[in-house]
This record gives sequence, structure tokens and C-alpha cells, in this order.
Amino acid sequence: MKKLWTIFSMCLLLMFILVPVVFASETPAEPPKIDTGDTTFVLMSAALVMLMTPGLALFYGGMVRTKNALSTIMQSFFVIGLVSVQWVLFGYSLAFGPDINHFIGALDWIGLNGVGQEANADYAATIPHQAFMIFQGMFAVITAGLITGAFAERMKFGAFVVFTLLWTTFVYDPIAHWVWGVGGWMRELGVLDFAGGTVVHIISGVSGLVIALMIGKRKGYGSEVMMPHHLPMTVIGASLLWFGWFGFNAGSALSANGLAASAFVVTHVAAAAATVSWVLVEWMHHGKPTILGAASGCVAGLVAITPAAGFVSVVPAVIIGLSAGLICYLAVAVLKPKLGYDDSLDAFGVHGIGGTWGAIATGLFASKAVNPAGADGLFYGNASQLTTQLIGVGVSWVVAAVMTFIIIKFIGMFMQVRANADQEVQGLDITEHGERGYAYQDFMAGSPVNFGGSVSPTAHESLAKKTTLA
Repeated sequence: MKKLWTIFSMCLLLMFILVPVVFASETPAEPPKIDTGDTTFVLMSAALVMLMTPGLALFYGGMVRTKNALSTIMQSFFVIGLVSVQWVLFGYSLAFGPDINHFIGALDWIGLNGVGQEANADYAATIPHQAFMIFQGMFAVITAGLITGAFAERMKFGAFVVFTLLWTTFVYDPIAHWVWGVGGWMRELGVLDFAGGTVVHIISGVSGLVIALMIGKRKGYGSEVMMPHHLPMTVIGASLLWFGWFGFNAGSALSANGLAASAFVVTHVAAAAATVSWVLVEWMHHGKPTILGAASGCVAGLVAITPAAGFVSVVPAVIIGLSAGLICYLAVAVLKPKLGYDDSLDAFGVHGIGGTWGAIATGLFASKAVNPAGADGLFYGNASQLTTQLIGVGVSWVVAAVMTFIIIKFIGMFMQVRANADQEVQGLDITEHGERGYAYQDFMAGSPVNFGGSVSPTAHESLAKKTTLA
């Protein structure tokens, strides 16, 4: 009887110990709590990144000739609509959806199914899932726009639309998943890319170069002067890019915290340093400092600091920016003329080369003192991080180049990719869109043309005779 009582007592004791544990395991976990400050910050950052693409339209639009101003602006503006639709229908799910073999996201979130107002703790625990989705969507938008600078003034609009849709689906979305998606193989490897050195700038710049080589040089390239038609427009565009880039980089902290402040500061100082270095090198090389050089330098610095923004401190950011101004200037002013390729607006020279330098520099200057979730770079005792960054750079180059080649070849089987010689002479504004960016007084015909865009019937007829091929 005594032994039985002992056994009963032990069972009773175990019951009191285990019952709370059982009930605790059955209690549902408390959902992540949305932080209004973080949500506001990320939504504002998304709006800033959206503004960058119209800024890019002005930046590129001012650098082309008058007859191609609208067509160049149209390309950047149109991708806002096209890529946004692709992103919400299936692009976001491919890039950030549940991982499939470390390669691509599943289509579980197609049409934003399951992407709602609650947080997704895998990506950002304090903001709505939709806030994260739309922030990342703006990155996809501008990446497609950046490529257009390489083939400006010579690509048919229809081919451009098809290319953009295919490229975003088969190049941007998979690489975004590799680097940023939960389970992506580059992320698992340890490649550091805070806001898009590999995902945005390398792949857009390299893809642009491949297209430029495939479709050939502009008619008259190398024998005719092809000066920017409106540098004030370009400077306004560069200023909007600089402004929006704070959302691009600081917003990638996904929280209104110290890391966002650090990313904001290093973004600015790198852009400032690159502006100075580009202008100084240009001044020494060509004898005159130019406003186009200053605008190009600031963008080069912004590109280079992007992958490192959340991992480096201020002094390394200055070094990255100063180096970016020099390296990108040499790519544009020395390498391009020597090799003879026609990268119309230096998408490869600034984004491809600048993004490559930025990704490598991250492997040199990254510090856990800035971001404990990152890694130390070579100069902080971790040489393996530089190797990891080089792998990320190499893969991004190869995949972007090969896939872009395949996509252009595929499109060429069904439609004309490049405008013909007569269309190039007239300009793509008229031949592709039936519009003019600027209207002028027709003194010879004696018919006034209003700069607001309305044209008198006689002037319109006269203008049509001059701009329409027989």
C-alpha cells in the first residue's frame, strides 16, 4: 500500500509539472505587432523610391537629342505601370514567396494572395506585409528603367515592352530571390547586398551593355556630335535621384532606427564624395569641370554605396564614393571610347561598374559594429567575406549577360528590335509615338506653333511634311 501511494504521488507531481507545458504549447503564438513609426517610414521610403523612376526619366531624357526626348522619358515612365502590374500578379511571389530549392519563390502569393495587412516575420516583423511588398516593388520598377540608358535612341517601343516583361520575370525576380528571399542560395551563402548592388545595379548595367552590343551603335555614332539636348533637365533628374535614394538605402533598414540613420548618412557622403572626385578627375583630364560630370558623379557614388549602405561607417563610405567617381569616370571616358561600344547614357559605365565596385567594397569595409546582422569584411579581419562578395558579383554578371542575350534573340524571332536607319534619323518621338517634345515657330511657313503643344492646322501640316518620310 505504501509503494502504491508513492507511485500515485509521483504521477500526481509529474501531472502538475507537465500540464502547464502541454497547454503552453497549444497556446497560439502572439502575432507580430505592427509598429506605426516603422510602417510610416517604410511607406514614405517606398514613395521616395517610386519618385526615383520619374527622376531617372528626366536624367536620361535630358541627355539624349531633342528628337528622342519623349521616347526616352516614355520608357522610364512606362515601366512604372508595366512592372508594377507584373509585380503584384506574380513577380513578388517569384522573388519573395516560399522558397523552392533555394532558387525561386513559389506562386503561393500570386495576385498577392496571403499578402495582407498583417506582418510577415520572415521579412519585417513590425510593418504590414503589403508595405514590404510595395517597397520592394519600387526596386523592381527602377531596375528595369536603368537598362534603357544603354540602348537609348534606337530600340523599338514594342520590343522594349516585351523585353522588360521577360527580363523582370526571368532575370530580376530570380536574382532578387537568391540575394534577398528567405532560403535564397546567395543569402544562405552570406552575400551582403543591403539595397541592390548585385540585384539592381550590376544586373541592369550588364544587361544594358549586352543589348547595346547586340543591336549595334546608333546611326552616326563616332562621326556625328551627339550632345545632351537639355542639361538642366538632367540635373533636375539627378537631384531627384539623390533625394529618392535616401528612401532606397535608408528604407532598406525596414525600420525607423539607428541603422536607417547610418544608411542615410553614408548614402549622402558617398554621393558627395563621388561628385567631387568625378569633377576633379574630369577637370584634370579634359581641362574643364562640367555639370554633366557632377550629375554623373553623384549617381556613381549612390550606386556604389547601395550594397554597403547598411554595413559600413562614414569614413569607408567616403572612400567608396571617392573611388566610385574615379572608377566610373575612367569606365565612361576612357574604357568606352577605347572599346568602341555605344552605351548611350552610360548605364553600364555607371551602374554596371559602380555596382561591381560597391559589392566588392562591401567585402572590404563591412563591419559588424555597424550592423550585427551582417559580417566583417577584409579590413576587419574576415577575408572570406570578400571571396563571398566576388562570387555574388561573378554570378550576377554571368546570369544577367546570358539571360539578356537569350531574351533579345528570342524577341528578335518575332519582332523588330531596333529602329531602322530612317526612323533613327527622324527620331523615335515621331516614328514610335507620333509626338514631339518641343514645338518651334515655323518662320518659313509663317505659321505660329504654340510651345504649349497646340499647333495651328497650317503649321501642323507644314510640320508633318518636314517630319514624315515619303
